[in-house]
Amino acid sequence: MSRATEQPRRVEYSESTRAALVESAVALFTERGYAQASLDEITGRARVTKGALYHHFGGKRALFEAAFEEVEIGVVARLADVMPGERDPWEELRAGLEAFLRVCLEPAFQRIVAQEGPVVLGYQRWYDLGERYTFGLVRGSVQRLVHTGRIEDSVSVDVLARVIFGGLSSGAATIAGSDDPNRTSVEVGEALERLLRGLRDG
Repeated sequence: MSRATEQPRRVEYSESTRAALVESAVALFTERGYAQASLDEITGRARVTKGALYHHFGGKRALFEAAFEEVEIGVVARLADVMPGERDPWEELRAGLEAFLRVCLEPAFQRIVAQEGPVVLGYQRWYDLGERYTFGLVRGSVQRLVHTGRIEDSVSVDVLARVIFGGLSSGAATIAGSDDPNRTSVEVGEALERLLRGLRDG
């Protein structure tokens, strides 16, 4: 085997090892929670050594952050599918809200992002990561509303987007902590819908 061939294979193996660890971490952090999911269980499920875990992540918290980002990346991909920036901006924002509320009922999002994310990562890091992903979609949607004249251009896009993003984050936490997430999801959706109607009528 030539060195030219060996190097890409090493990279491929390294990437597959990392992906297996993240996949295992998402599953076990969702099932057991951060405190109860052991590194031995995670590496065993991924069929890699603990040394490989430390090589890629350095420790449990860094692995949790990678699992958190993996969940968020999946959420953004799904929201982007219903918010392509090609339809009426109000309808896209509503479609994005409905899709987000469905995500809020999923165990991985509830446990890793909404419940344990702020605790394990610290509030600021958790918030920063949320801004890196879902906030961009919210801001883009608000920007289109302003650009098309559906909202007055006197409104700060950044401020309004952060208010909506804050409402989504708070709603997700409320749903995740509820004894009846399905009912609470409907209530959160109605509250956010009223907020959006207020913007539209204002």
